[in-house]
Amino acid sequence: MLEVLNSILAYFQQLPWLELIAMMLSLAYVILAAKGSLWCWPAAFISTALYTFIFYDVLLLMDSALNAYYLLMAVYGYWQWSKAIDKSNKGSSELTVVSWQLNWHIKVCLGLALLALGLGYLMDNFTPAHFPYLDTFTTVYAIFATFLVTKKVLENWLYWIVIDLVSIYLYIEKGLIPTTVLFVIFVIVACYGYVKWLKIYKKASVSLQPSSIN
Repeated sequence: MLEVLNSILAYFQQLPWLELIAMMLSLAYVILAAKGSLWCWPAAFISTALYTFIFYDVLLLMDSALNAYYLLMAVYGYWQWSKAIDKSNKGSSELTVVSWQLNWHIKVCLGLALLALGLGYLMDNFTPAHFPYLDTFTTVYAIFATFLVTKKVLENWLYWIVIDLVSIYLYIEKGLIPTTVLFVIFVIVACYGYVKWLKIYKKASVSLQPSSIN
């Protein structure tokens, strides 16, 4: 255990300051999103802008392109959330959470699974990628889950829990212990986010029900 902690400390001490800032802002984004704070999107914008540059600089072009997508989603997410903030209660703001039907999620998951299998096949046969199917799975579903966050869909956290758990396995297999620890934190925050958003959703659902007349 002590060896693992020393490895993590050594890793962070050797991190370039730009990457360290990007990591901290990425973590801040997840925590703020779980709390329903509009400030999660500025944090996401800066972190993904930094990661877009970092990955491009080391020629990880697909990762750079993926973060460019996240950059656009940060702008779109801020715009979507800012429209949904309720400021009627003496200037206070609260996130408006929605829930999409289970059969819709099942259909989308099946479609994404087929897409991930197709892309995974290409990665497996035409690139030197490690764990091509699992890596493609996490990428495809992460893109979709990010869209769900921008739409304030409750179930986005369930997607992230699965994505992060699979990612933890991948990072352990690749020996990326500090990143593994970071994603363990992401799983915990995702669980918190789901509980937090579920309470907001239930509260809004109760308030929308018509009052009974005795």
